[in-house]
Amino acid sequence: MRTISEKQKSIIEFINVSEPALPRQNKEINQLEQLKEVCLDCSKCELRKGCSQVVFGDGSRTARLMMVGEGPGADEDKAGIPFVGRAGQLLDRILEAAEIDRKTIYITNIVKCRPPGNRLPLQLEVDSCLPYLKKQIELINPEVLVCLGGLATKTLIDKNAAITRTRGKWHEIDGRRVMATFHPAALLRDPSKKKDVWEDFKQIMKLYKE
Repeated sequence: MRTISEKQKSIIEFINVSEPALPRQNKEINQLEQLKEVCLDCSKCELRKGCSQVVFGDGSRTARLMMVGEGPGADEDKAGIPFVGRAGQLLDRILEAAEIDRKTIYITNIVKCRPPGNRLPLQLEVDSCLPYLKKQIELINPEVLVCLGGLATKTLIDKNAAITRTRGKWHEIDGRRVMATFHPAALLRDPSKKKDVWEDFKQIMKLYKE
């Protein structure tokens, strides 16, 4: 049984645990649990001091489709689950319309702790949390990755990318198909973007169902 001090060791020590007796899929799920333990115990940036809890991710650990947002909001901070507030409820309706069961995909954020006032995470905060996200992607190993919003797009596709020019286009990154689209929160502020997002999701739906 791991002690508290062991939990505070580096991510690498946890994610490289050798468990040859486990089937590959089970081993990856076990490593994801280990990564979650480390993440929940993280205090590498100032965000942890101002939030209620760490919001690691939600969904199938063997998902073919993974979605990455920006950071938890107040509702997510309270529930410990990403995308459960107004933006999350809108995303649920989009997924339902696209005939994609949320339980079959995986959803997380660039940063795992709520930024004060729901502001965008600072680059230092992004850099502190990015190793967790990269390892999540590696362990879940999705075929399709969707970036929700500008920050996820800049972090995972191109640091100079503009969401208005990048959205709706497929990119090949590390053997995965990656697309950016507007964050659901942007649709709440500007409903005219819903048409663009639906066009993006029609492409996502088509690829996901192949």
